[in-house]
Amino acid sequence: MLLVGLTGGIGAGKSTVSSLLTELGACIVDADEVARELQSAGSPVLAAMAERFGESILRDDGSLNRAAVAEIVFGTDEQSKAALEDLNGIVHPAMHAEILRQIKVGHDGGQHVVLDFPLLAENPRDDLDATIVVDIDPEIAVERLVNIRGMDESDARNRIANQASREKRLEIASHVVDNSGDVETLRAQVADMWGQITG
Repeated sequence: MLLVGLTGGIGAGKSTVSSLLTELGACIVDADEVARELQSAGSPVLAAMAERFGESILRDDGSLNRAAVAEIVFGTDEQSKAALEDLNGIVHPAMHAEILRQIKVGHDGGQHVVLDFPLLAENPRDDLDATIVVDIDPEIAVERLVNIRGMDESDARNRIANQASREKRLEIASHVVDNSGDVETLRAQVADMWGQITG
């Protein structure tokens, strides 16, 4: 059974490709979803985060206030950098363990597993049989983020600028999906590529 990485910048359409791969029988392990579950109200990870960063990162209902955490860890000073390191030290080991558990469940069930991981270029893995990068011109990504997700244009551009560059992502790709066309073109492309990877 194969383990395949899937990544792409914000607005590239990675979620759409992920859905198409599910239709083709792949088991998807979604790193963002794993992180959300691990940081849910009452979880040990969230308790450790609150102990390190204070109760101000929690909402009244005990859930995580992501904006409050972002304010602490995404500054440019040394204190923010140290806070980000501490956050990663709390979240990453738990994430790594849960991702490995979900991969094993997929493989034990006889499925090829796709690890949907936005930060694959920033955090490369050496256990992947293939790496799919969903690629798109950054200007088209901005347009889609503004028109489809209702994002502010400057916010969209900032988020793209804070990710790995398009070039860095393409460097790690064994397979590239060009998502500048329509959904049917994308569907045919993904089916063809999946056949090459699993054939």
